[in-house]
Amino acid sequence: MLHTVVMAGGSGTRFWPVSRQDLPKQFLSLFGDRSLIKQAVGRCRTLSSDERTWIVTGAAHAVETGRQLPDVPASHILIEPCGRNTAPCIGLAALCLLAEDPDAVMLVTPADHVIQPEAEFVTAVERAVATLETSPEKLCLFGIVPDRPATGYGYIERGESLAGVDRVFNVVRFREKPNLETAQDFLDAGNFLWNSGIFVWRADTIVRELERLQPELIAVLNRIRERLGEPDFAETLEREFPHCPSISIDYAVLEHSQDVCVLEAPFGWDDVGSWSALARLHPKDEHDNTVLGRHVGIETKNCTIFSSDDHLVTTIGLDECVVVHTENATLVAKLDDEAQVKELLKAIEAAGLEAFL
Repeated sequence: MLHTVVMAGGSGTRFWPVSRQDLPKQFLSLFGDRSLIKQAVGRCRTLSSDERTWIVTGAAHAVETGRQLPDVPASHILIEPCGRNTAPCIGLAALCLLAEDPDAVMLVTPADHVIQPEAEFVTAVERAVATLETSPEKLCLFGIVPDRPATGYGYIERGESLAGVDRVFNVVRFREKPNLETAQDFLDAGNFLWNSGIFVWRADTIVRELERLQPELIAVLNRIRERLGEPDFAETLEREFPHCPSISIDYAVLEHSQDVCVLEAPFGWDDVGSWSALARLHPKDEHDNTVLGRHVGIETKNCTIFSSDDHLVTTIGLDECVVVHTENATLVAKLDDEAQVKELLKAIEAAGLEAFL
């Protein structure tokens, strides 16, 4: 049966000051009237029930996860005592799934993406599951057709179509985040897709690949698996999980496996990586500003303004800037400097102002 695994361990630092350590972006309603994690679970609900939904999150966010997703069984909220990237996260979930369902198929999705329309997403997942019925050894990725030469995403070079399956292709190779010139070459070539970080595969298949390619990692996870259902499971998880090597599923498995295919996604997708995502997902005014909240500007254009309805942001002479107001912190930056938000947070911490993080 199909199970949904939602990876919800991100910190959302690029959405500071709205996203904070105790309430990162996946728990916020930045796009629509539901939080991103509620949207992630909701779009999968017709594919797998809440009883077949699993959330992997950090210890600091376990309570909020349970509060926002009360219909997901508490035993299906897997708590990482520390961040160890996506391979340990997915491996842990796979072993827990297999303990309940030896024939489990996993839909793995991040908690903080925006996907529209949801019906197309469901159709694509069903196509991926159908692929596994004829090729159970396959590891199926979702690739996004690029609409711009983005430098912030990894790329997948697709090859020949998988026999008898619509819009599913063998993977030729993975490419790292490119420079702008290379990204334009990928766009022009027409056979490169963005790597969305969404996957469908059999749980036993990904475990076998981890055993083959990452024996050190799977050894740690097996020690945790042995205590599933026992009173000391949480203690074992907390003790053992930090010994997992920190490695992404891409580096750990996908770039080395011969059985990887990519499904060309028919849906709209955004990984909501930074404040510039608001301009892609919300309408603009006559000056190409994206405004959420109250704003009055003079000679202000191409800006992203985020505030609340009870606070007025005013601007004069701004171009290609982001202005974010919250109750106790405000961010003003050039849009092309967004990548430095992480450095800004380090500076805030160094100044002894951790309460604002």
